[in-house]
Amino acid sequence: MWTAFLAFGAAFLLILTGGVLVFYRSNAVRRLSQVMAQGEMAVLAGMTGESPAIARLEKLLSPFQGVVPRNQTEVSNLQKQLARAGYREPRHVNAYYSGKVLVPAFLCVVTALSGSFGLTPLFAYAGALGLGFLVPDFWLGRLISARQINIRLGLPEALDLLVVCVEAGLSLDRAIMRTAEEMRVSQPAIADELSLISLEQRAGRPRADAWNECATRTGVDTVRALAALIIQADRFGTSVGKALRSHAETLRTRRRQDVEEQAAKTTVKLVFPLVLLIFPSLFVVTLGPSMIVMFQAFQTYFV
Repeated sequence: MWTAFLAFGAAFLLILTGGVLVFYRSNAVRRLSQVMAQGEMAVLAGMTGESPAIARLEKLLSPFQGVVPRNQTEVSNLQKQLARAGYREPRHVNAYYSGKVLVPAFLCVVTALSGSFGLTPLFAYAGALGLGFLVPDFWLGRLISARQINIRLGLPEALDLLVVCVEAGLSLDRAIMRTAEEMRVSQPAIADELSLISLEQRAGRPRADAWNECATRTGVDTVRALAALIIQADRFGTSVGKALRSHAETLRTRRRQDVEEQAAKTTVKLVFPLVLLIFPSLFVVTLGPSMIVMFQAFQTYFV
């Protein structure tokens, strides 16, 4: 009887333990899937979402969006330029055209309040309007240049991480996703482009078209060379890891050569500050006292 009771108790404990383990595992998997889904939604929200402050700002800028005339060709070119700066939504185009109106108006107000009319008020206001109309273009060009420099400098590290992921057994598509996740803090521009490539491929776009679009979108020569390398490796069936490692070494060598070139140009660039700024001050310090003495001597002689 005691044997049957112990057997029944052992079986009950075994079934209870198995149920708890299965239930706990299912809950853990469910929580993990929820966390992953929330992470993906956060990434998508960060790429396409709008905050209430941005919505209010768009509402304030909406009356100024249609003041400057626009055509489809100009808007298409502007969208390409904004995409190179990392802005891809239609509201960024509207903000750009609003800036074309608000910045000249702000400079005119500053000119009127400061009273710096120069020659004539008409010339001052015309200069303020022209400068304000060109400021958004200069600012956009600066943003594009800064983003391209960040992509060019951070690409070797991204390729190293891609090589590690590929050699660890991941496919190229999964390696791109993993690299985008890992580099979102250190290199947000590269992570953004890799995320777009991954999303395009998951949507059914061919790999060659996705990488060619990335090269066109960024406008960076190293990204264009990387796209050609991946397309050739995919077409001819060569090892992607070896090709990426070789390309990363080439980019590092090129980056080092660019730094050496900039260092070699420093001596030539220092000539103009030396001649225009440092040499005149040295002449004043060294020849000034003697000139004063000579001037006093000639003054006493002629007097």
